Amino acid sequence: MLSISSHLKEKLSQPLIIGSVEVKSRVLQSPLSGVTDLVFRRLVRRYAPNSMMYTEMVSATEIHHLKQLPKLMEIDANEQPISIQLFDCRPDFMAEAAQKAVLEGAKTIDINMGCPVNKITKKGGGSSLLRQPETATKIVEEVVKAVNIPVTVKTRIGWNDNEINILEFAKKMEDSGASMLTIHGRTRAQGYTGNARWEWIKKVKEVVKIPVIANGDIFSLEAAINCLEITGADGVMCSRGTLGYPFLAGEIDYFFRTGNLYPSPTIIEKLECAKEHLQGLWEYKGKRGIYQARKHLSWYCKGFPGASELRDKVSRIETVEEGYSLLDKAIEWRIEN
Repeated sequence: MLSISSHLKEKLSQPLIIGSVEVKSRVLQSPLSGVTDLVFRRLVRRYAPNSMMYTEMVSATEIHHLKQLPKLMEIDANEQPISIQLFDCRPDFMAEAAQKAVLEGAKTIDINMGCPVNKITKKGGGSSLLRQPETATKIVEEVVKAVNIPVTVKTRIGWNDNEINILEFAKKMEDSGASMLTIHGRTRAQGYTGNARWEWIKKVKEVVKIPVIANGDIFSLEAAINCLEITGADGVMCSRGTLGYPFLAGEIDYFFRTGNLYPSPTIIEKLECAKEHLQGLWEYKGKRGIYQARKHLSWYCKGFPGASELRDKVSRIETVEEGYSLLDKAIEWRIEN
């Protein structure tokens, strides 16, 4: 039997206030590179209509040099509230990119200061900014000056175990004008290994006045509740738990709003969702969408008899018809058995 404290219940009954923006849900869908495109966000939004969504992170340098904005920035007018996430180490490029993001319809600008990937950090972006607090401060200040919508920051607790500087860093981000912080409870060195250290998110919450969103290891409703009880954070952000399971944010949000459990999808419903995801990627991106669909379909194919064999096959599809055929056969088998 799931239960939440009266204090948490009271907090969950209130909207999330991000600067001038009011969000009716305290469950957010994380930006995920190569995942949270328009097609994926539509699936998540079906179950979490009020959650803040995020685009994949967009390079401010790329925006500066391209005449046409990258497809990553494309958003649907019906998918509000949505934030466009930017990354770079150049304050002027970030300010310029933020202005373009506003014109695209972003409700907030999110600055990525947490990505651990080498190709991002070696260029001074992502979590490398934890080691460059002066640059990080300047970025936030310049972006805040450039736009009239809230600016938020997503980051980690530090570079490694010997450089956990999130408390000082969080204060600098707040003082620079950030309206909200999302803290992934791991260091850059951890990547996605080990456990998220939620105790550091609790410490951040104690030193800043702006909203703090907890991120890391939110794979279930139970985890979301435990995280909020431990950290005192103002909301949770779902990330890897939504891979092949775009229902998660909605399930958590439904319980937070009603106190009731949202019925978990059946295996057939998951496979039908996989088909819809495949079709959407094909229509939106063509052949490239098929190749991107391979990983998504693999994520859907877990936790049922025959999943391993199906996962192997869908990870090699060349056409939308091939993917449909494999998924339809799996659905038919489950209906018959």
